[in-house]
This record gives sequence, structure tokens and C-alpha cells, in this order.
Amino acid sequence: MSVVSHGHDAWLPGLLQQLARTGAGRIVQVILTHNLPPAATALQEGGWPFRLTQVMNAAPAGFGANHNRAFERADAPLFCVLNPDMRLPDPSLWDALCEAAARPGVGCAYPRLLDADGAVQDSERSALTPWALFRRRVLRRADARVDWASAALWVLPAPVYRQLGGFDERYFMYCEDVDFCLRLQLGGWRLLRVPVDAVHEAQRASHRQWRHLAWHLRSLWRLWTGAVLWRYLWARRYLVPSA
Repeated sequence: MSVVSHGHDAWLPGLLQQLARTGAGRIVQVILTHNLPPAATALQEGGWPFRLTQVMNAAPAGFGANHNRAFERADAPLFCVLNPDMRLPDPSLWDALCEAAARPGVGCAYPRLLDADGAVQDSERSALTPWALFRRRVLRRADARVDWASAALWVLPAPVYRQLGGFDERYFMYCEDVDFCLRLQLGGWRLLRVPVDAVHEAQRASHRQWRHLAWHLRSLWRLWTGAVLWRYLWARRYLVPSA
């Protein structure tokens, strides 16, 4: 399991306690990357029912780069990408996700994500084309299909992650999960939402901070001008917009 903290110090003790409580027998290693120097003393690595490895970055790295470096340290048959701002109330979560990820043909298993108030998040969306954004933001229409899912919580077979080369590190932040999901499906695997819930206290920094908005726009431009999105749309025969 890979968790990347961007100054989420206050979240980490509670998250690790949740993982210890709900993941016993399933979670064998947690790789915690501090992308920013922790404000307090680093967490104790002993005393958990899993191996806890902490990585202190000398300089901040991108979302995908951090998880790719964690994957290099991992040695389990399943690899989990987990945001630090998660609450995991469902005791069946890890059993359900691990069993789903081990099914033939599944490349990524993930839960339904909820807001703190219990509302279902829009964490499953259609491919991020300009037309899809226009439908969502201007026409206020819901997405008609699922082409990608938020990487707030994924469980993947390690061979799939390895074969895809992990995240494309040219995306510093934002859209790397879109690109990964499209490449995964082009490779012949499928996404699978499992009927379990997790609570994501989403920060949505791109809605409030200019730097994050700039990263978001730059990632959209890379996605739109790259080959992966258009190969996927061609393979799915989605190039002609539906009404």
C-alpha cells in the first residue's frame, strides 16, 4: 500500500489506526511517503500489524512519481494506492477489494466514494474530453459511462501496474489517474467498482489555489494533446459525441 502525505500529518495516525483495525491479514506493508517534511516527529514504524516504511522526500515529487517509487519498494501480489484523507468505516472493505482485484481480467478494483456527509462523490467519470467537460460544467449533464475512476483508493494486481509502467510521471498532479485507467483498458483489463464504501474528505485544491489550478490545466492539455486519450476513444468508437 502506498500513501503519499502532502502535509497531512494530522490525518496519518488515524489513518494508520484504521488500516490496522480493518486490514488485519490483508495489508502486509504500508509505504508512507512524506512529500513535504512532516511538521512533527515521524511516526513510529514499529507496533503495527504491517510493515511501515517511511520515505522522506528531499524535494516534492508528483503524485504518480511518488506512487511509482513506492511500488519499487513493494513486494506483495496486490498494490494499493490510497489517499491520506480517507475514512474506512466498512470492515469488509479490504476483503472485498482484494478478492475483486484478484479476479481474472480485472486491472483495478475500487470502492464507491462518499463525501463526509454521506453523499456519493462523482469519482467515476467518462473520458476527460473537452466535450465531456462542456456537458458536465455547462450543460450540467451527468456522465453516461465510466471510463476512469479517481485514484483516491485503488487495489491493483502488481503485474498489471508493472506492465503498464505505473503512472505517467509527466503528469505532476491531476489526470494521471485518467491516463492510467485509459491505458489499463487499452491493455485489455477492466475497472471494477466493488459494492463497498469509503469516505473521501476531498480537498479539491484546484478549486481554491491558483497553483493547483495551473497544474490541473497543464495536465488537461497534456491529456488532450497526447495519444492515449484519442487511441482510447477510437478503440471505444466514442469519437462521435452522443446527444
